[in-house]
Parts: sequence; structure tokens; C-alpha cells
Amino acid sequence: MRGRLRHLAVVLALLILFGASRRTSVDGEDFSGDYSKLSGIIIPGFASTQLRAWSFLDCPYSPLDFNPLDLVWLDTTKLLSAVNCWLKCLLLDPYNQTDHPECKSRPDSGLSAITELDPGYITGPLSSIWKEWIKWCIEFGIEANAIIAVPYDWRLAPAMLEDRDLYFHRLKLTFETALKLRGGPSIVFAHSLGNHVFRYFLEWLRLELAPKHYNQWLDDHIHAYFAVGAPLLGATETVKATLFGNTFGLPVSEGTARLMFNSFASSLWMLPFSKYCTAESPYWRHFSRASGKSHQTYQCEEREFRSNYSGWPTNIVNIEIPFTREFDAYPSVTEIAQTNLSSMECGLPTQLSFSAREISDGTFFKAIEDYDSDNKRLLYQLQKSYHGDPVLNPLTPWDRPPIKNVFCIYGVDLKTEVGYYFAPSGKPYPDNWIITDVIYELEGSLVSRSGNLVEGNPGAASGDETVPYNSLSLCKNWLGPKVNITRAPQSEHDGSDVQVELNVEHQHEADIVPNMTRSPRVKYITYYEDSESIPRKRTAVWEIDKGTSLDPLF
Repeated sequence: MRGRLRHLAVVLALLILFGASRRTSVDGEDFSGDYSKLSGIIIPGFASTQLRAWSFLDCPYSPLDFNPLDLVWLDTTKLLSAVNCWLKCLLLDPYNQTDHPECKSRPDSGLSAITELDPGYITGPLSSIWKEWIKWCIEFGIEANAIIAVPYDWRLAPAMLEDRDLYFHRLKLTFETALKLRGGPSIVFAHSLGNHVFRYFLEWLRLELAPKHYNQWLDDHIHAYFAVGAPLLGATETVKATLFGNTFGLPVSEGTARLMFNSFASSLWMLPFSKYCTAESPYWRHFSRASGKSHQTYQCEEREFRSNYSGWPTNIVNIEIPFTREFDAYPSVTEIAQTNLSSMECGLPTQLSFSAREISDGTFFKAIEDYDSDNKRLLYQLQKSYHGDPVLNPLTPWDRPPIKNVFCIYGVDLKTEVGYYFAPSGKPYPDNWIITDVIYELEGSLVSRSGNLVEGNPGAASGDETVPYNSLSLCKNWLGPKVNITRAPQSEHDGSDVQVELNVEHQHEADIVPNMTRSPRVKYITYYEDSESIPRKRTAVWEIDKGTSLDPLF
């Protein structure tokens, strides 16, 4: 965690502190801006912003009550002593996303909201997020007004962030204020879910501004975008948290964690999805004579049905359910069920498998609707807040953001979960499923917790322990047709171990695998940069060996 933040701190420090009089060339054009005038804007990830109480709540059987501005996320003392009270202040209505009648919470503001979730002598170091990064910026002499945090309520779906909190209006004003305050554009640092938030902001801004002003606004206000640990195709662990619960080290049961996670509409924002399925752009519909209906046409390329696993290493969910009737809502479910039951007696449990597309389009949740009381809520939120979003369907693949300089940074070659086997537990919701097996990717291979043979298509590397490699590395598609590759040790070195390949041919949607040697005892950073860039655009991808996620959850 600290190693990756340290790299970013150095980058920001070099740009802002030491680059004041430096001129650089971007595709042959001189950039003459004063780098000391740049601002760094941080968009944190899921669960990486402190939430504070905005009401009074008397907690019976506990000496600790909640008063306005008391820390809710994350106050482990109150979590341990008054978990029911704590949940009232944290959970949202699963349908309309309103607060509990007895307690409400709102995101804190400023840098302190994202530095530590639970400050204290014991828990502080464990919940530190951006604190070390900011310390390094201070060591490099960066001014206090050059670093701006833009916290948000990470429990909300994207449209709700704007409807309730005017978050994207305020984010736009933050960029404009930074430009007036320091005289230069900003560098965006987004981590994990923060990248999805930034993507949504760009599409929201496209609808907010006149078409001829959109690109000019971006050029004036954003110099560079650093996408750190971005789950560009979602994260497999989202499914585990949705169906089973993921405590992420909190002193709660998996059932309580599931209940909490599933009360947030944001729980679906990082569902894994196919890179071959897209939706109609609301932007073009907005400026055409097309109907103003909010529903977006969701279409998949033929490759989705010819390839296996929606471009993922394997099927994400394999689930055992009682089979008592024909499924009629989703043809793909009926097809799968008939295939699985071809050699089984009627009435016995059957195992169904689901790809990323079948999870993100609702097929999976519809298939188990009769066996899980929460799936009606999931299907409702999936349609309303994602497939029916008026600005963007977030469960569709990214194009390169229209920013001058884009840097995609992520860790690789750690053991990362990519698939699960679930079975009924015989208990009521939220403990009605158990995980019987887990599939991992590890350095280009697939292994299971049980030791069973796993079929699939592993990538050239594995992910960052939280997000699978195929999701992190989608940004390689943003690179041009020819790429320069540099591999260097992360530790201090004399340059003799630096390897370079120039003008490597890059086919769109094909991974770039460098022909370079590796020492098993050395951790490297591999840099991929355009050798022939789009005019006035620069794209780079940094893969950090054994780099882990800095976010407490995703």
C-alpha cells in the first residue's frame, strides 16, 4: 500500500514542486505551463471516506450514543459496543436509499475525511488510506492548497450522488476553483471506485456543457488523470460480498456484512461485466430526435456469444440450487438449466454457472430469485440505478477518457479471486449461502482452494489481490498501435537491469506481453507508453509487481 502511494507522491511532487520552470513535449508540441500551478484532486475509493452522524440517536444498553458529527464510518468502538445502533446510522433503505428514520449519516469533508477511517493509536495505522501519501507530498514541499480531496457518500448509486448531494455540480466547481486559485489545471488521482465516479462525472459533464465547450473545459481544467487500481470491468469480490458477505477485517459476521453491503445501491457499481456488451449513449440520444426514455438499449457483440466467460478467466459464479420448475424469464437460464439437468433426475439440486454478462444483466439474480429474498431488491436497483441511469450505464466498458494525459497504474501477480462455488446453507437470509470453493488466478494460471482442476482462460498475469488482471489491464486498450515498453526494478539500481522494447506492435483488445526476462528475486515496474500517440494525447500504463490495493475494501 505505502509503496504504491509513495510512487504517486513522487510523481505529484516532481510535477508540482520541481517542474515550475520545466517545459515538456507532448507529441511534438511544447507544453509551457507552470507546473507549480497544478492542483492534485483526490477521488477516493469505496468505503474510503469517513461518514459522520447527522442526528441524535439514543442507544439502549450502551453508554455510547450517537450525536451530530460523531464518527460512524469507521468507529470500531461503537461498532463493538452498539452494533445495532451503528447499523441504524449506516444502513440505507434498500429501495429508495433514504436514511434510517432514527439516524442519518453524511460524508465528512476535506483531507481529514480520507486520510484515516478510524484514527487512534491502535486502529489508526490499520485504517490509514491516503495519510502516508499526503505525508510524502508535505515532505516534498507541496503547498496545502495544492491537494484537494473530494469525498462522497460511497453508499449511493451515481445518479443519487447528484440528486441528493449535488456531488457532480460541486466537483465541477472544485476544478474551476482550483484553476482560479492556483492558475493552472488539475491532476486527478482516482482510486478503485473513485475511477467509476470520475468516469460518470465526465459523462455528466458532457450533458451539462454545450458540445463545443466540453473538450475545451477538460483541456483548461484537467492536465492529467491517474487511474489507480481501477476495476475497469468490475471486481469479482463484489459478487461474494453481495451473496455471502465480506467482512474485510471488520469485527462483524458475514451475514451482517452482507446485510450492510446490500443496503447500499453502490453495491452493484463494481459488478463484473463483459467487455463485449455496450449501451446506447444518452449523450447522442439527448441531441437527437430519439425518445427521451431512460431505458438504454443493451447490446452485445457476436464475440460475447462465441467466446467463453465474457472475456474473463472463468465463470464467476457456480451455484447449486434446488430445481423445481422451468425458468421462463431469461432464456439463457433455461438453456443452462436444461444442459445441467440432461443427465440428472428431476428434483435433485443442480449447479448453474454464470458469466460476467449474466451477472451484470440480471440473469443470475433472476435465476435465484425464488431462493433468496434479497434478489428482488438487487434486480430493482440494477435496472433503476444502472441499466436505466439517464447519464451512463456504468456496467459497460470504458473508452479512453478525453484527457490530455492518462496514466493507468495497478499491481499484478498476486493471488486474486476470480470465481466462486456457492451452495444453500439451510439458514435464513442473510446467511442462506455458503462458499464451497474459490477459484484464484495466480501469475498466469488458475487454481482452486480445494485443489480441483480449473478450466478457463487465465491472462498473462494475475491481479492485485482484489481486482482481477483482465479488469485492471483493460486500459491497455487505450494505448496506440505502437508501444514503447520499459521494465525496471522497483528498488534502487544502477540501470544495468533496465530492459527496453521500442515500437512494439499493439493490436486493439489484445494484451501486450513483453519479451523480457524476469529475476524471481526482483520486483519490477513495467511501463507501457505510446510511441505514436494521438495528437496532443499521451497514454501510459504502469504495472507494479506484487502491488496490492490500498483501499480497505475495493
